[in-house]
Amino acid sequence: MKRRSTTDSRDAVRIGELLIRPTTSADWAALRAIRLEALTDTPDAYGSTYDATVTFSTRRWKAMASETRYFLAERGGDVLGMVSGGFNDQHPDTYWLYAMYVSPSARGGEVAPGLVAAVMAWATSEGASEIYLHVTISVARARAFYRKMGFVETGESLRMERNRVLELVTMRRSLVDD
Repeated sequence: MKRRSTTDSRDAVRIGELLIRPTTSADWAALRAIRLEALTDTPDAYGSTYDATVTFSTRRWKAMASETRYFLAERGGDVLGMVSGGFNDQHPDTYWLYAMYVSPSARGGEVAPGLVAAVMAWATSEGASEIYLHVTISVARARAFYRKMGFVETGESLRMERNRVLELVTMRRSLVDD
């Protein structure tokens, strides 16, 4: 299924033909489609499940697209990936990177680094000094990618709430020059 989205220029970044931009409520269907794809493709990577998420109402999707900081990566109007960011109340002046996903056909290119860069730029503009993320130990390619992007493991780990078998490693990256 092709995912199409609308265009919004606020905080948008172009990398060649790739556009990375924040979502608005008008993007709810595109966000829903890419999120459900992510939950099908790599279910162990997310705190929610396909079965629970597929039941969300249109109202809830519109709220997620407009009230949560999501970014979509698209080329030619087709959505290739997503990421979200938010405030980290556990560590002052820091933010989280959440819900990162890139469609298999777009992996290994500029989509994933572009999505991370978009969240980092947004967090920096909000005054953040560091960005944190959790990554499931069983998704080795994601951990390797985040290391390549400059994230380091903090030594902290926790069990995923929805499946206590899955272990999450906490990683962080500075957003300021040392």
